[in-house]
Amino acid sequence: MARPCCLAIFVVLMATALDAMASPASVKAIVAYIFPQNSEFQPGQVDAASLTRVNYAFANIVDGRMVTGYAEDAENFAYLLALKEQNPSLTVLVSVGGWLWSTNFSDMAVTRQSREIFIGSVMEFLAKYNLDGLDIDWEFPGEPGWGHPYRAVDKQNFTLLLKELRARFTKESRKTHRKLYLTIAAGASNDFLANTEMAKVERYVDTVNLMCYDYYEPDSDGITGNHAPLFADPADPRKASADGSVVAFEKAGVPARKILLGLPFYGHVWGQVAGTNHGLFQPGKQVPHAFGSYSSITSTMLNQGYVRYWDSSASVPYLYNPQKQIFVSYEDPESIAAKCRYILSRKLGGVMFWEYSSDPSGALLHAINDSFGTHGATGMAKQ
Repeated sequence: MARPCCLAIFVVLMATALDAMASPASVKAIVAYIFPQNSEFQPGQVDAASLTRVNYAFANIVDGRMVTGYAEDAENFAYLLALKEQNPSLTVLVSVGGWLWSTNFSDMAVTRQSREIFIGSVMEFLAKYNLDGLDIDWEFPGEPGWGHPYRAVDKQNFTLLLKELRARFTKESRKTHRKLYLTIAAGASNDFLANTEMAKVERYVDTVNLMCYDYYEPDSDGITGNHAPLFADPADPRKASADGSVVAFEKAGVPARKILLGLPFYGHVWGQVAGTNHGLFQPGKQVPHAFGSYSSITSTMLNQGYVRYWDSSASVPYLYNPQKQIFVSYEDPESIAAKCRYILSRKLGGVMFWEYSSDPSGALLHAINDSFGTHGATGMAKQ
């Protein structure tokens, strides 16, 4: 029989271990980009209990100031904030920019004065809509992205913008005793790393939302490929992978705990693809509707002339229709689960995904929660 003192020590150690398991550091972020555009949220549309954070896309930059992007934004912000009744730990951020609205980042960030004007507008915006912080989605510093103005000095100005935002957020939080979150969406490429100072940037942001998708796209790539591979397929001429991007960002100075692995809730479609290797890494052409949501792919393609294959090297699925010669790269619950296991093994901060409405069934979101053991849990630690 154990001695009383030993028993007491055992109890204390067990309690400490349980506390550590339940600590916020062990809770993985589940961050949804939500892009309603010109529509208003409807009751029950967002599963608040399965998320830790919402990034509302997008605010725009006009005349150097952050402004709403759509007429329904105020109502949608109110809807999202009301979800905290279901999940008090849910945080609601606004994301500014994106692929189409990154036009004015370079001009806004070019001087201290222009950055101050922008930051002032951010503070007014967050206060007006009672939001928990800001996500900077500049696509991309030092690069044209969709054809946006850019400068070589974007590299330093990106850092300064985030440094000054963090200083202002910290000052505000000291007054309000409320944390303001600052995050970025990051391109999963060596070009993004070459045009930023991530070892400095990571000091000022809560998370780096790493966009580990679009490694292959039909509008820019003449061959098919896995657009969101977890690992590199030896047959892939680019050797592209989320793992490679994560390793590169860690080497650039970003701690694993701040990296959120980006997941696509959509797929890409190529046409005129020969049947060799069931269409994978074969010449292909862009087709109409080359972008498909997860729901549309599973409802109109899967098992309807399209055969699902599994790339075991890359840990992702793809579809091929031999009659139509169409190839589809997409994500499904099996690949989501594999990526979540990777996140846990690498001690990353969690996941983010684009975009919530692409999976109205909740199949992919449920796969994330099941993998992290947080499905349906409310009151999760803030991330």
